[in-house]
This record gives sequence, structure tokens and C-alpha cells, in this order.
Amino acid sequence: MSLIRGIPATRALVAPFAVSALLLAGCGGTDSADGGSGDQGPVTLTINVFGDNFSLPDNRSIYDEYERLNQGVTIVENRGDFSTHHQNLQARLTAGSGAADLELIEVGQIAGFVGQHDKFVDFAGADVDTAEWTAAVLERASSADGGALIGLPTDIGGLAMCYRKDIFEQAGLPTDRDEVSALWPTWQDYVATGDRFGARAPDGVKWFDAGGHLFMGVLGNEEQTYYNEAGDLIVESNPVVRAAWDLATEAIQAGQSAALPEFSPEWNTGFQQGQFATVTCPAWMMGYVQANAPETSGKWDIATIPGGSGNWGGSYVTVPAQGANKDAAVALAKWLTAPEQAIRIFQEIGNFPSQQSTWKTPEVAEFAPPFFGSAPAGEIFPASLADAPVQVTGPQSGVIGNAFADALNSVEQGTDPAAAWEQVMRDIKSAAGDG
Repeated sequence: MSLIRGIPATRALVAPFAVSALLLAGCGGTDSADGGSGDQGPVTLTINVFGDNFSLPDNRSIYDEYERLNQGVTIVENRGDFSTHHQNLQARLTAGSGAADLELIEVGQIAGFVGQHDKFVDFAGADVDTAEWTAAVLERASSADGGALIGLPTDIGGLAMCYRKDIFEQAGLPTDRDEVSALWPTWQDYVATGDRFGARAPDGVKWFDAGGHLFMGVLGNEEQTYYNEAGDLIVESNPVVRAAWDLATEAIQAGQSAALPEFSPEWNTGFQQGQFATVTCPAWMMGYVQANAPETSGKWDIATIPGGSGNWGGSYVTVPAQGANKDAAVALAKWLTAPEQAIRIFQEIGNFPSQQSTWKTPEVAEFAPPFFGSAPAGEIFPASLADAPVQVTGPQSGVIGNAFADALNSVEQGTDPAAAWEQVMRDIKSAAGDG
């Protein structure tokens, strides 16, 4: 089953831009072996990503393999934080220069760029086997008329709950993943279990990392959240959004949150020092935990997400039309999103493949990472996707999600939830041009 549905993007992403120094520019033509990048000579291809999308900090093997297959091609990856990465891309598209040869766009941000499809290479005419993905997955990165495809899907999130077995044991909770999953058939049960945990928690350890992650987990199993299918902003009137907010603020005020903003240095330290017992865990979270807290290997396990299904995350590889190495960049994009690479990236990093043909291969279906107690990740994540709804997104979905995370962090710092809700509504309307 597909997890995402695109809607017409009538307005591009608009946000303040913190433009950093321009990244390394590509040069020259291309030279190819098995990867099909052409035969025009040496080329340096730059790829701008957020987080750990294709290679871990100390392991660029996926790029090394492509360079081995394509003598003369050099790949330079540049990483930025989530917001700055997307803001810089928009700024460079507007300026008409400065973008990398390949740019990754997160699933919640892609709708803000499809209205600018003339600024990207159209993969619809690039001899791509689109049968690997469902129509809805492709639709999200397609122009409103369906005539242009600006990006190729990489991974899909899925949802589970990662938890620290050692901390659960200290708090008198079960540690077996099936018994743990049974603790929280619903998100309300998850918060109730957090109260139970808090009564016997080790000193300084909270139930979860941040209220924003609880909020996103709840919404991960909803079809409509911030937008409806007509593209209308419904965030303020949608009862499921308000219910997710109320549950998150209830848990925060009950003292369950470690109040660690995601991707911050403090969040990384929280993983390393065991400052929280659970974290809402899309597949890509596995790679993040392993990269930032390698000494916690074997202490983690993976349970079912409350509600049993959901999705959070994914991305698309795009090639800006302003680049000097478009043919070589398209060849690399196609190679990175081929099933063989998707399987390898899942095994090395944890990003779950969006190519459904991979899900039943032994390399995926039988994948059980020792870092997470040999949990059957290759079974857990597709199971969470099987009954998840097709999610409606809009041009500001990613921005809105970040705004809610910031607002919930302000509640964690003492802001009254009602005041925080009113402020985030004003911020969202302003960002969407409706206020």
C-alpha cells in the first residue's frame, strides 16, 4: 500500500533563508563504466543532503562503489541540518545558481517545490523504471498536471517504537518486544505507560525524548493532518491535530519528556547518556541512533508503534536544471534509487526502501540488526506500512511540522499550552500566506 498522496502545489516554500557559503561546484563532463554517466571526461558531482541519507559519517561506501564503476567520477557529499538545507535550496533556485548537482528533498517538503518543476530536470523523460514505486509515491513529486516528475523516491519511513531494554528493566517494565508492544495498543496507552514508568524511573531518565516526536507519531497514522485533498489548510480546524497536540502537552506536563529538540547536540547527548527510554522510531531513526550513540549497541530493541501502523519520513533525489553536469547527475540519481542500492542503504543505515519490490527480498525481510537486539526490522517496518493511510500533504507541510515541534519545545520550557497553540496557529498562517 502506498503511504503518500500528492496534492497540487500552488505556492512555493517561502521562509527566511540563512544562506551559507556555496558548496563545491561540479566541473567538466562525464566518464562512464557500468553506472551509465556518459563519456565526456572527469566530473565532480556534488550532492546536498540533510542528516545521514546515503552514507554514515565514517562510511561513504555507497559513493565509493559508484566511483569504482564510473572511473573519472568523484562524488562530494555536503550535509546540512533539515531546515537550513531546504531553505538554502529554495534560495539557490530563486537565484538561479549555487545549487548542488543533486539535491535531496524531504517528503514533507517536496510539495513546496513541485510548483517550480521548470527548475528541475524532469525524470519523466529520463528513461526511469517508475514501476518500482506506486503511483501515489510518484504523484507527490509530480507537477499538478502529472507531466513532470522532479525527483526519484529514496526511502519511506514506516513507524515503530525504539526502546532501551536496560532502562525498562530498571523501571520494572517488561523487556520482551512482544510484551512491550502489548503495553501500548493506543497512544493514550503509551502515555499511561509513561506514567507507570515515571513512578520507578532511574534518576534523570524520562519516558521520551521530545513532545514533537510524540505529536508526529500520533499524526503518522492519519490521512489528513495539515491539508485536505483540495489543498486547503485545515490545521486549526482538524480535530486529529488538536488531539495529537493535547496528548503531547498532557505527557509533557506529566513530566514524561526529556525536552531535547531533535537533531540538536542535546538530543545526541540524550541518546548517548540514556536520558530517555523510548523514541518514536521511523526506520531512518535506526541509522541516527547507531551513528550518534554507538556505545549503546545491544541496549535497544524495537516494538510496534501505538496504533499498529503509520509513516514518518522519506525523501526524493532531485537534479536542479541550473547544473552543469545534468546528465551525469541524472545517472547517479537513478543508480542511488535503484533497488540494489536501496537494499544496501537499508542494511547499512536503516532507511527503509520505498521500492516495494525489495520488501520481500531476504536482504530486507530477514534484516535483524544486532544493534537493536536483533529485532526483525525487515518485518516490523513493512507491517507498519501495510495498513497506514495514504497521507495528504501540502506545500508547507514540512514547515508546519517544524513549527509544531518548536511550539511543543516551548511548552517543555514552561510556556502555557493554550498560549503556545495560539502562537503556533499564527506562525503557521503567516508561513502559509493566510495570516
